[in-house]
Amino acid sequence: MRIKFYVPFILCLSLLVFSSMALKTKRIVFFGDSITQAGVKPEGYITILSDKLKAPDYELIGAGIGGNKVYDLYLRIENDVLAKKPDIVVVYVGINDVWHKKTSHTGTDYNKYIMFYQAIIDRIKENGSDVVLCTPSVIGEKVNGQNELDEDLDKYAGAIRELAEKNNAPLCDLRSIFSDYEKTNNKNNQEKDVLTTDGVHLNKKGNQLVADSLLPFLQ
Repeated sequence: MRIKFYVPFILCLSLLVFSSMALKTKRIVFFGDSITQAGVKPEGYITILSDKLKAPDYELIGAGIGGNKVYDLYLRIENDVLAKKPDIVVVYVGINDVWHKKTSHTGTDYNKYIMFYQAIIDRIKENGSDVVLCTPSVIGEKVNGQNELDEDLDKYAGAIRELAEKNNAPLCDLRSIFSDYEKTNNKNNQEKDVLTTDGVHLNKKGNQLVADSLLPFLQ
């Protein structure tokens, strides 16, 4: 008699467990600067991804603030990312760490950049979340290393590639993806208006390229 009582009970309990697992929404937080902040606008890359990764299966959250560098992300990671209990965190930072060296002399030294970036990865993993790393895309769209900050930006992008390998983390190499696109499509060697509005911030095509590049890492 006990067997007859417990078997249906266990089956019901199993069904409830599997149902709750199947219905669990995957929460993804996009962590970055003004490029990510603009990603939630109607033509932004996060909005484009939201149209493909539909609710209730996915919840996409933008956590970008204009002007942020890697240490700004580290300082606000608890409230803006970890408190949301994400399944995945997409980290996309580095443009300002290089660009602001020129514009306002407030960039981030290379060694400090690596240190803060590794600390961000550690905090995300300690929180039980997966992390996807993105290399910074462009500061100027001219091809073949003709932009003033290409060498420095390549160096910082290289650091992220090494961090991805060291931490066994997926890498969306936007630096290489954008460079390859420019070589094929920037026929007039323009400094902007191919994938960006100003050499840095994404236009419609740039947002679409980021969304298309990130999608396989999130599905």
